[in-house]
Amino acid sequence: MTVQQRATLEDVARLAGVSSKTVSRVFTHRELVAPDTVERVLAAAKRLRFRPNPLARNLRRGGPTNTIGFIMGELSNPFYYKLAAGIERELAANGYSLVVATTDDTAEGEERVADALLSQRLGALLLIPVAEDQSYLEGERHLGTPVIAIDRPARNLVADSIVLENHRGVFDATTRLLERGHRRIGYICNPASVYTQAERLRGYRDALAAYGIVDSSRWERLADDLSTPADGFIADLLAQDDAPTAIITGNNRVTVAALRVLRDRDDRSTALIGFDDFDTADVLGVTVINYDPLALGRAAATLAIERMQDPAGFTRQLEMPTWLVPRGTGERPPAERTPA
Repeated sequence: MTVQQRATLEDVARLAGVSSKTVSRVFTHRELVAPDTVERVLAAAKRLRFRPNPLARNLRRGGPTNTIGFIMGELSNPFYYKLAAGIERELAANGYSLVVATTDDTAEGEERVADALLSQRLGALLLIPVAEDQSYLEGERHLGTPVIAIDRPARNLVADSIVLENHRGVFDATTRLLERGHRRIGYICNPASVYTQAERLRGYRDALAAYGIVDSSRWERLADDLSTPADGFIADLLAQDDAPTAIITGNNRVTVAALRVLRDRDDRSTALIGFDDFDTADVLGVTVINYDPLALGRAAATLAIERMQDPAGFTRQLEMPTWLVPRGTGERPPAERTPA
């Protein structure tokens, strides 16, 4: 197949019988051009399938574009693509477009991806921080590009951020289990060192401490290796002599692993509450700590638009609500059991 070259602004000018400057003015300040000339230029553009390039136009002027960048983790995680959908909807409603890039949740990919996006003179950059340090973005911020951190605050960077009520969500879930009589409550997460998990773990420990349980280390299983399945250390936890009668999982991946282990052990007594909802959780009757990723995305986009309009305003950290969705597994009463 022969690929036809795209028409240029000069091609449109020749077909319409006007200057290139007139064609450019039709696509930028149409009100300054005579109506019959506008009609002739648009007809020529349609015939040639010409599309103006706003990115190139803004780059020539040295200014930002109406394109907003979003750096997220792996595409297979439902949280990320729902978040991106919320961002895109809000931006589109306000005349902005979105370009998305992924880091596969690796710190080494974050700066490389950010540099590639920022070369397009973005109007703003939204990102889920993965690296330990985002100070490499400070120079771009001084040049007027707003940076919005989502899900985790940026480190060593003055930037707005929007996060979930991680601490309160797990604090409330743990308290609910304690109120039902559980005293041996496990907490499992991988990764454990990121901001979200640190806050969730803190909520779990604070709730236990409020009931006089100050050492929960024997019921905790914390890891920082996504290549290691959680099944093994969940099974190990449930097989020990003082196994927990309830467990809380820090994300949907670990929740699914816990469900597999409970199924393999034919365990219908251990209570389970997972952070993050997932597609079949309602069918399986899994109690979860839930939130609205679309609303989180919309709020992040709104924050970016507001920051573009008021670049000198005070930075803000917003928290989006979480809530417990009882479906069965989290409502099981404590039961004494013998190790497998």
